[in-house]
Amino acid sequence: MELQEKIHVPIFCGVDRDVFLRDIYPQRRPALLRGVCLGSCLDKWTVEYLGQKGGDKEVKIHVSTVPRMDFLRKNFAYKTLPFNEFVKRASETKHSDFFLCEDESYYLRSLGEDVRKEPADLSKQFPDLAEDFHIPRFFNPDQFFSSVFRISSCGLQLWTHYDVMDNLLAQVTGMKRVVLYSPQDALHLYLSGDKSEVLDIDAPDLKQFPDFVKAKRYECVLEPGDLLFIPALWFHNTLALQFGVGVNVFWRHLPTDSYDKKDPYGNKDPVAATRALQAVERALHILDELPPDYRDFYGRRMIQRIQKRTYCDGLSGSDAREDSDTTLPSSPSTKPG
Repeated sequence: MELQEKIHVPIFCGVDRDVFLRDIYPQRRPALLRGVCLGSCLDKWTVEYLGQKGGDKEVKIHVSTVPRMDFLRKNFAYKTLPFNEFVKRASETKHSDFFLCEDESYYLRSLGEDVRKEPADLSKQFPDLAEDFHIPRFFNPDQFFSSVFRISSCGLQLWTHYDVMDNLLAQVTGMKRVVLYSPQDALHLYLSGDKSEVLDIDAPDLKQFPDFVKAKRYECVLEPGDLLFIPALWFHNTLALQFGVGVNVFWRHLPTDSYDKKDPYGNKDPVAATRALQAVERALHILDELPPDYRDFYGRRMIQRIQKRTYCDGLSGSDAREDSDTTLPSSPSTKPG
């Protein structure tokens, strides 16, 4: 099988706010940050401690009979457990108590108190644990959107998707592999909304997804204490190499009114992008009034105009794909990832 080009995510040590904003953030590329203070969580967050501090607060979780979870085909079930029981099960490989099977996989993505209105906030959902976690101040406080608590069974793999806000993924316990793809490779990822249809990125079906090999694969392994900067629109796929606990911190890097105010997950496309995509759909419906050869001709002209207006000036071919900050995702999505 032809392999994707693989690029290692660069590692930066001892990064502070000034270095991040001057040397890393403007590049709009993933970066692994080591040695940033995350607080006492690195020493404290054992299974026993988490269960004690989280208590019997009920949490909604994903449960699957297979470790590779697929949001498009929904190969998992939503279940509810007391937090301390969930942590215990997620840390096990075989379960005496289970929903579907004794080796089922678990995943928690914390939610706001009102899941339809409020973003996740570690300080509100788990205040005792939030005291142990220090959010790096790499952005202004008024830009803060959410802090998402994530816990995964060993071997759990999450679908490839993009987010519309910049974020820092803090790995507190366990090791996690992260694979990322540039926004400029969106057309090679077979998108359905904000998610890729290519579930197995390590051994993809190239008869079904022949262009997937054209996407450049950025990869890193997060160790406890590592931070991964994931710029908005960069696709990412995570694989828990061990039972793992982490926190995602999202912030608004565009003007506030660019975002959908009714989006508690922070993953709906910006308002202007949603309007543009809807306009494209309307234009395509209008083209349906024409014969196939005319649709082909005017469709190509539309593509040419979109490229001319949206691709970065002065770049061509692979350079434009590598360095442009513009992409056309297929459709808006309202699903959590």
